[in-house]
Amino acid sequence: MVSCLIVTFKRTVLLTSFGLFTALLLVSSALAQGNIAKYPYLPSGYSSVKVFDRSGRFVGRLLPEKRYWVSIDHIPAFLQKAVVAVEDARFFEHGGIDIRGIARALVKDVVKGKLAEGGSTITQQLIKNRYLSGEKTIERKLEEARMAMEYEKIYTKKQILEMYFNEIYYGNGAWGIAQAARVYFDKTPDQLTDAECALLAGVPKNPGRYNPLGKSVDVSRRRDVVLARMLDLKMISARQKQKLRTRPITTVQRSQTPYYLAHIRNELVERFGPQIIERGGLEVTAAMDLSLQKLAEKTLKEGVKRISPELQGALVSLDPATGDVLAAVGGVDFTKSPYDRAFLARRQPGSAIKPLIYAAALEMGITAGSVWDDTPVAYDRGNNQTWKPLNYGKERYGQLSLRRALAYSNNIIAVKLLDTIGVPYFVDFAHKAGLPLRPNNDLSLALGTEDVTLRDLVRAYTPLANGGLRSEPRTIVRIYDRNRRAWTENAPSVTPALSPAAAFVTTRMLRDVMVYGTAKSLKSFSQKRPSAGKTGTTDDYRDAWFIGYTPQVLTGIWVGYDKPRPGGRGFTGGAVAAPIWERFMGAALASKPVADFPKPDTVVSVSIDPATGYLATPDCPEKRDEFYVEGTQPTEYCPKHGGDRLNQVPPVLPQSKEEAPQPE
Repeated sequence: MVSCLIVTFKRTVLLTSFGLFTALLLVSSALAQGNIAKYPYLPSGYSSVKVFDRSGRFVGRLLPEKRYWVSIDHIPAFLQKAVVAVEDARFFEHGGIDIRGIARALVKDVVKGKLAEGGSTITQQLIKNRYLSGEKTIERKLEEARMAMEYEKIYTKKQILEMYFNEIYYGNGAWGIAQAARVYFDKTPDQLTDAECALLAGVPKNPGRYNPLGKSVDVSRRRDVVLARMLDLKMISARQKQKLRTRPITTVQRSQTPYYLAHIRNELVERFGPQIIERGGLEVTAAMDLSLQKLAEKTLKEGVKRISPELQGALVSLDPATGDVLAAVGGVDFTKSPYDRAFLARRQPGSAIKPLIYAAALEMGITAGSVWDDTPVAYDRGNNQTWKPLNYGKERYGQLSLRRALAYSNNIIAVKLLDTIGVPYFVDFAHKAGLPLRPNNDLSLALGTEDVTLRDLVRAYTPLANGGLRSEPRTIVRIYDRNRRAWTENAPSVTPALSPAAAFVTTRMLRDVMVYGTAKSLKSFSQKRPSAGKTGTTDDYRDAWFIGYTPQVLTGIWVGYDKPRPGGRGFTGGAVAAPIWERFMGAALASKPVADFPKPDTVVSVSIDPATGYLATPDCPEKRDEFYVEGTQPTEYCPKHGGDRLNQVPPVLPQSKEEAPQPE
């Protein structure tokens, strides 16, 4: 068998490509005459961008995406010795290949009957990383050996070692010593301690197993091999070996919450330019609540996967008073798909846009108690085409108050309402609320036909939850520049968007959605905590939404397929998104006191006949208290139940009644 290997060796040498040989000489000679660095040199004093949550808890680091080069003079001598000791003890003696090592490996390969032992020198490892594949064949090993010998003729040992350190893989995406020192210890190579160097020297043997974040028993055992080899070669003393074995090493904490961190990276780059991450030296305080963020990631993933493993989802949760984004999750698995569906993906919101239309109508003087007819109407679209909107299940309700129409998510009345207030007026209103819409929309906008992001839709709900004030989503609270020793504050941005009265009345209408409307599965939740929300479902069951809020927390959920396709009958906002919302909000609010939405002085409550929208008379078979923006409440009694006589006497309207309207 040995003779066969020798014959193969000779045959392969004779078949070596002269073209490849010449190309190597030309490329290597050109490099040898100039700078051997393949990447920019690592700036001195670099430290990564660190991110902390609103309570000061470490979240993660934002690392440069560029690779950097470190000259041999800035690589610790201890690390150089350790690598030579464990990888290629005769590095400074051989000419690219180690005959002793090859003979030793060959014997072991013959015994095992396969190419198990490498016998590679540092130069050969460099050649393999730079030019060759990782296949274990005699031909490839011979080619590697020949190229290594040519390298040794062109480059100095110091240059070869420098190239090796900058191109070897250290695991976890760290190529080269610059990235390794940064990823595992948040240092530059010249800042590494001897103990850290001993750890890193053992990594190239098996980066996935021996990197500093691997299993401690494996990592420690490999470090001990490095130290033992250094002792054998008299590079260290027995005392030094023992001291380095027992010295504790602290690696940096692993980054968490990848979707949120990716958004912060994008925001920093957008505000300060792409070099901000490369420069480093920042401490960023995020608006995130780390506990809520982890809860959001877990709840969304479990909730979506419970429906289908192919589905995606997104979640945005913020404090409506400040806009602080407490949690943001752009998908169910960042490692498989880092695309941010919370901030970037644009999808049709369906009926989740309707509360804004109703709020705009309230601002124009239309009331929650007014009665509308949901008889279908055909609208002219030009070119002899008409459009006749229908309700979700093609059902008919007849006469409905706006309150009930919103609770049931009535399509026909929503379109009629938008037609009444006008598309241009609503587009302007939505823009003020934080939802940018195209000005050339038509009445189909009432059914949520224009694509929006989850972040923008949640932002547009902040005025409803925050007494009419729009809060801009904030992910970064402040930044400390360690290099300049300076703080940059990012104050909340809160601006008026609609009247407090209209916001309050809309919220009270949305409470009915969770009591008897399209999200009635949340009735128990709403009875425990005053809350409001709206479902959204698009045509063919492609997108499922739920945007809901309490006075303390506003959360939006989207579920769907990345490549839009029907989710099947029953794939609705109420059935799919609302349960995820409930699980998240129930845990998120567990430690917060129960709070209600404060009623502005500009809101009045009167008793009406819900069937007619007029003031209730003693003879009305049904009565309910309804909220109104002051000045828009009815002033006439119900004519169907003896109101004509009562209308001759001016009604006495209570101005401070607090009772909530009851479900019809």
